[in-house]
Amino acid sequence: MQDLLKSIAKVTSLISTLALWLAGAGLILMTTFVFAQVFYRYVLNDSIVWSEPAAVILMGWFIFLGAAVGIREGNHLSFDVFVMFIPEKLKLLFYSLSDIVVVGFGFGMTWYGAQLMLAGWHIKIPSLGFSDAVNFMPLVGGGILMMLFSIERLARRAAGLPTARFAETSIDEE
Repeated sequence: MQDLLKSIAKVTSLISTLALWLAGAGLILMTTFVFAQVFYRYVLNDSIVWSEPAAVILMGWFIFLGAAVGIREGNHLSFDVFVMFIPEKLKLLFYSLSDIVVVGFGFGMTWYGAQLMLAGWHIKIPSLGFSDAVNFMPLVGGGILMMLFSIERLARRAAGLPTARFAETSIDEE
């Protein structure tokens, strides 16, 4: 079981690394679009009509991809004051409960994001020529990754393997 989970961890590590690189590229591209828009507007007295909606779409992607990677790496927001004072077995229980809540949250993002995506499929964003569904794709993609990474954390914990928590333990060190 542990060997299987370690193999799965290698795959999810690659997915996580890819998501992080895509998030970083999205952040750089969004910054470039916004800079170009400001330059065109205030220096050239013109406007790039597609820059703002494209920047907003990119922002959605890098936020949700980055959040999913943060969940996998144990660097996401949490309140740990209580768990600092309880026995290790109870800590593991609370960590698992937290991961279960994140699975539920990721499911909600995926489910409702998909509904929004389908509802906007026939609407076009005039300045981009894309379907309005692209605005909700980051919700679906981020939700799927959050569920995947949280389920991985639950499975590793159930098998007695470490899970990353606030950069204390890297799950890729094994």
